[in-house]
Amino acid sequence: MDRIELFRVFARVVETASFTRAADGLNMPRSSVSTAIQELEARLGARLLARTTRSVAPTPDGAAFYEHCVRLIADMEEAEALFRRDAVGPRGVLRVDMPGRIGRLIVAPALPDFLDRYPGIEIVLGVSDRAANLVEEGIDCALRVGPLHESGLIARRIGELALINVASPAYLARHGVPRGPADLTAHQVVRYASPATGRVEDWEWMAEGQIRSAAPAGRVTVNSAEGLIACCLAGLGLIQVPAYDVRGHLETGELVEVMADRRAAPLPMALLYPHRRHLSRRLQVFADWLAGILAATAMSGRPRP
Repeated sequence: MDRIELFRVFARVVETASFTRAADGLNMPRSSVSTAIQELEARLGARLLARTTRSVAPTPDGAAFYEHCVRLIADMEEAEALFRRDAVGPRGVLRVDMPGRIGRLIVAPALPDFLDRYPGIEIVLGVSDRAANLVEEGIDCALRVGPLHESGLIARRIGELALINVASPAYLARHGVPRGPADLTAHQVVRYASPATGRVEDWEWMAEGQIRSAAPAGRVTVNSAEGLIACCLAGLGLIQVPAYDVRGHLETGELVEVMADRRAAPLPMALLYPHRRHLSRRLQVFADWLAGILAATAMSGRPRP
């Protein structure tokens, strides 16, 4: 195994904190990973990893060497691309993770444009609402919506996701049209529970530049955007939802916007990537492209002043 390949194996073990997960990600036997680490340590004359029965972590020497490894690997990839006769731009596999509905409704339909622009890039697209572990799962970047928690990851702010209040015509015919937050006491909402925490989110709106909230009555609670919209279409109550998510239903009249002057604050969107990973050219062009398509679709419908 050549030196760069040894570096790749070592970096993957550090990033996953596991010989087994590293082997799975590299598609090689676990024994080969172990042999590669032993060979690298013998070459360097230093112990790079501290192993226990449950975990693997870099030693102080290993942590310092890892920083050099990721830079060398990235530099080698960029250098190889420069001198390939068939090089037409960024190349390689990019593993991306994002929320389900954004992936299905916005990104997947636009992906042919990206692949046409960058024929040397392959995309592995993870589309789900679970919070994937970027390091352990070998994901290059992930789109996240909402406030970010401390994660040790680098975040690139992409923009804001506009939220609107909607209801079905059948619901409004039965219960009347709410004119403002004070009317919510006479209405039902479909409540949304975070799939990560189970916490039911309050109804929010902006007033005089401040975020206000309430917890209106509701007989149905869901933990997915699909369930939220389906219940609203069925006339079960008001919902707050990203504008792009219901654009088609608004155009057909299946849903109607209400309290347009009392929308919730838009949700921040950010692209995350592992803090120690070199920002490759393919990741840079994907991030720029993603920001562009989200600006043209998901960020429309901003709250009124």
